[in-house]
Amino acid sequence: MSAARRCGPSRALPGLFVWHLPKPAVRQMPCKFMHCGGVANKKWITFQHLNFLKRMYVTQYNKDLSQQAKPKTDPVAPPFLEKKHLGQEKTVIREIRPVSPLSETSNRNEFKAVNSAAVVEDLATAGGVESKEEKQWKEMKLQLDDLPGILARLSKIKLTALVVSTASAGFAIAPVPFDLTCFLLTSIGTGLASCAANSINQFFEVPFDSNMNRTKNRPLVRGQISPLLAVSFAASCAVPGIALLTLGVNPLTGALGAFNIFLYTCCYTPMKRMSIVNTWVGAVVGAIPPIMGWTAATGSLDAGALLLGGILYSWQFPHFNALSWGLREDYSRGGYCMMSVMHPEMCRRVALRHCLALIGLSTMAPILNVTTWNFPLISLPINLYISYLGFRFYRDADRSSSRKLFFCSLWHLPMLLLLMLTCKKSLLEKEDKSELLS
Repeated sequence: MSAARRCGPSRALPGLFVWHLPKPAVRQMPCKFMHCGGVANKKWITFQHLNFLKRMYVTQYNKDLSQQAKPKTDPVAPPFLEKKHLGQEKTVIREIRPVSPLSETSNRNEFKAVNSAAVVEDLATAGGVESKEEKQWKEMKLQLDDLPGILARLSKIKLTALVVSTASAGFAIAPVPFDLTCFLLTSIGTGLASCAANSINQFFEVPFDSNMNRTKNRPLVRGQISPLLAVSFAASCAVPGIALLTLGVNPLTGALGAFNIFLYTCCYTPMKRMSIVNTWVGAVVGAIPPIMGWTAATGSLDAGALLLGGILYSWQFPHFNALSWGLREDYSRGGYCMMSVMHPEMCRRVALRHCLALIGLSTMAPILNVTTWNFPLISLPINLYISYLGFRFYRDADRSSSRKLFFCSLWHLPMLLLLMLTCKKSLLEKEDKSELLS
């Protein structure tokens, strides 16, 4: 009845019913909403009145809530971060799960892995200490197991193999019956002479080879062998080599071998630091081995031997000029007067000139009665190809063109000599031709 007193007069009204609610907001509503029945009508409260009261209560209650301070809502994580949070929760769950026999084994494996990692770290630190010790100067101890490899590098075994192969080709192309014993003696003697010349060359060039990346790992530069041992090895190769060529083959071949050693060690080697003429002298050195093979087979120095020497002489210019083009920095550091360093344009021009000369020399082979006329025809494609690469090298003047020309020269020479061997004229054909002319 207190609510009724606030809302209206103090006199009693018949037919008035008040819905008592605990909320103070409803009790403070205007009296016109609380007056549910009238004196005149004297009607009871209906369902519509109750529904109306319910709506008014809800609206007033929401107003009271809107006036209160709302707590700050938690920030909603973006959808792409939900998986990360879930993954972190999963890792936490894995860490606190109870220990099982399998987990014990995994723990043991982890312990072993940690121990192995520690061992690797110890080895790495030990390796760092060893690398520091390697950089320090120390005396090189020669072992007998390493001696064959050291001597092979001292004698430039790959270059020696090329020299022996060209001498063997000259022996095989010669128009005489094949003699196996003479062929073996010629090959061994030429190989020994080449080993001696290369060893003496390295002995003279130790101070200069140490400045070049290409030659700084040679045995004498690294101190793997002593200079006395290098000279002794050169002498032990030169003396029996020249003796085999002179006594076992013929004096002319032995003289050519001795002259080649002298030309390579006493002329070409010092001239490399004096003049670019060393390239032409080196080409003569490379041209002598096939001549030695020819003279070993025939015993004479005729036009066929000079033709083989001319082919090797011209082939060496595109081969060496293309090689030296990529080593110009090394040669300049070593103090060598190479054509690629002193006269780059001449280097490319000379290489192209001698590529074209190979075509003319191949054409001269049947004219000099060394091969048939099939040889100039079947050798023309490879000669044209190396001439094309020589032109590219002359025009572009870059490392790519020089590298292509160099690698082409590696297979061009054995291919050309093989074609020359297959097209050579036999001794019987020459005798028949001489009889017809007579």
